[in-house]
Amino acid sequence: MGKKLEKITSELSEFIKKQKIFFVGTAAEQGRVNISPKGIDTFRVLGENKIVWLNLTGSGNETAAHLIKNNRMTIMFCGFEEKPLILRLYGVANIFHKRDKKFKEYLNYFPKFSGSRQIIEMDIDLVQTSCGFAVPFMDFKEERTTLNSWADKQGDSGIQKYWSEKNVRSIDGYETKILSK
Repeated sequence: MGKKLEKITSELSEFIKKQKIFFVGTAAEQGRVNISPKGIDTFRVLGENKIVWLNLTGSGNETAAHLIKNNRMTIMFCGFEEKPLILRLYGVANIFHKRDKKFKEYLNYFPKFSGSRQIIEMDIDLVQTSCGFAVPFMDFKEERTTLNSWADKQGDSGIQKYWSEKNVRSIDGYETKILSK
């Protein structure tokens, strides 16, 4: 059954590496709560209490806007295959853009993606597991290639244009600072 832990154990780190999807939850003090599914090879455990993930270009940029307002974040993994498990990581996060030194440092942890938008670094203060007995079994078929193909076709200038049209403000009107200098 459920446990509260102070760190990511080696067993949980191995569980994370096997997962094909994770969910990110953020919220500003006011406005909508955002839960975003994330996939592809974009998540790394850097230590017992630190993770980073690469945020790719998407139709919105809620996570960035929320983290600027309130840096609390929750990440959730579900075991859809084999052992039933729900894993939540709670903590505070920092967001780094292409203009930031840490973005360039962390980018080396990931494969190259044309649509790389931000890197989120999270310091974890609570790890929680729960049973996952009601989570269905689901088989992984394959990664979708649509986002990467789209970003490759856009090129850097097309991505910048897309960001200026779709990613500078959240749905609640909060700044994302994606194009700040």
